[in-house]
Amino acid sequence: MRASKPWIALVLCAGLSACGNTVGKQALYGAGAGVLGAAVLQGSVVGGAVLGAAGNVLYCQQRGGCR
Repeated sequence: MRASKPWIALVLCAGLSACGNTVGKQALYGAGAGVLGAAVLQGSVVGGAVLGAAGNVLYCQQRGGCR
């Protein structure tokens, strides 16, 4: 059974909720999730990396740090 692209993207974007201990790790984890999501959706891999990194850093910083 093949998973549809939106479901795969949703699972990959769940990786954005994974925070690191430092801003660098947060950016790295987010960029990885963004690259994978963009590759699955056949979008811009560079754009996915940038948006993923920025999104994860903002998410982690807004929560007051990850626990």
